[in-house]
Amino acid sequence: MITYILTDIEGTTSDISFVKDVLFPYASKNLPDYIRQNHDQAIVREQLIQVAEDGLRSLEDTEALIDTLLSWIKQDLKKTPLKALQGHVWRYGYEQGHFKGHLYEDAFQCLNEWNNQNLRLGVYSSGSVEAQKLLFAHSVFGDITSLFSNHYDTRIGHKREPSAYKNIVNDLKQLNYIDTASNVLFLSDVVAELNAAQQSGMKTVELRRDEQASSSSHQSVSTFTEIDLKQS
Repeated sequence: MITYILTDIEGTTSDISFVKDVLFPYASKNLPDYIRQNHDQAIVREQLIQVAEDGLRSLEDTEALIDTLLSWIKQDLKKTPLKALQGHVWRYGYEQGHFKGHLYEDAFQCLNEWNNQNLRLGVYSSGSVEAQKLLFAHSVFGDITSLFSNHYDTRIGHKREPSAYKNIVNDLKQLNYIDTASNVLFLSDVVAELNAAQQSGMKTVELRRDEQASSSSHQSVSTFTEIDLKQS
């Protein structure tokens, strides 16, 4: 029986174009000045230490660190320190009203319904936990952060590796949210992620927003309203 629903964000609850055409360009434009102005703050320096190590740069060479971060954005690399720093920049954008977090209406509707049915909801995204919470706190439907019990990002593991989902299952067991991995339903538009989740024992549903037929073995739907928890 499904008692916990874990959802991806990009392409699942939210339009991919919002991330690619709004958030990423905003971060690319504003991240350099943010780093220059805040590189000595502990919360920023902590991430820059990791950038320096991963990018083989000097921690004191701020411009080189910025170049590394911008190159990671261009390559769409899921680097944890990059995601954390992008989250800091996006917070400013959300708070200033420069944009609101996109959320599909069907996703909003079903997340509310599932919450009212006392199902626990969680998020697993390559974006940092901070970025996840910002999107849902400043969504087009208002602040919906209270719907979610847990947030996971790449610190728990990479999304195409079964070990990441096993780590999530272990965490949920420790919280007494589930008894077994099969109590968890994972929603995503990426087959490789669904395959990894399935290998951990989770149930899966593939979101195909383009309504094209799925070529995977996962149950496939085009909207959240088509998800049948009894068949998952």
